[in-house]
Amino acid sequence: MMNETVLITGASSGIGLELAKCFAADKSSLILVARNTAALETLAAELRRDHKVEVYIISADLTLPESPQKIFDELQGRGTAVDVLVNNAGFGLHGSFAELPADRQLEIIHVNVTGLVALTRLFLPGMVQRRRGGVLNVGSVAGFVPGPYMAIYYASKAFVQSFSDALFEELRGTGVSVTNLCPGPTETNFSQTARTYQSRTRQISKMSAAEVAVAGHRAFRENHPVSVPGAKNVLLVLLIKLFPRSTVRRIIGRYNKSK
Repeated sequence: MMNETVLITGASSGIGLELAKCFAADKSSLILVARNTAALETLAAELRRDHKVEVYIISADLTLPESPQKIFDELQGRGTAVDVLVNNAGFGLHGSFAELPADRQLEIIHVNVTGLVALTRLFLPGMVQRRRGGVLNVGSVAGFVPGPYMAIYYASKAFVQSFSDALFEELRGTGVSVTNLCPGPTETNFSQTARTYQSRTRQISKMSAAEVAVAGHRAFRENHPVSVPGAKNVLLVLLIKLFPRSTVRRIIGRYNKSK
């Protein structure tokens, strides 16, 4: 971890913020990316004070297709090599696919899929060339099932699951690792963004963002391809495999549907 530089997207709150603390505790240099500049500056000051690490912030909106290249070019201009890429930025929307705004649903794909792929493609070759580093993608247990009433979000996380698993095998023996962190319900501002406060998700217990981040950071350091934090979430993923997909689809649909 000597001289390791870690780039974290969506670092201004939630799991991304807690992952920044985990990597700062490793004495890694950090590049924090998000839209909320003020929140990034506050976090950067805290990490510099508490961990004595170098922190650089980049304000960027990953709903814009040009953002990944701009991030890469800015760091290239500074002569900064990224050793670890944490693709944490993401969001979802709750509601019927036919009724939710098309542009907002496409933005989910831009952030959760297109931005993740673009950033990985930009930074991964350097890691392979140096034979060190890795990618930590933040997926979801949603990636294991179809998600009526959050169709695009669930589908985007299914992509992240498949993409991460494939990259893990492609990179075997290169010195570069890939981990997909798949949290279940977590105490973040995700629900407010997705409007899931209108659904049954408000009734279930949630892990803290810190708990999820610690589990994901540990799995990444131990080179695990997938991390599902929490015994309840592990059990959920196992149970999913026992039921017909049609049954799972109906259960998730009822679970997500607004009252």
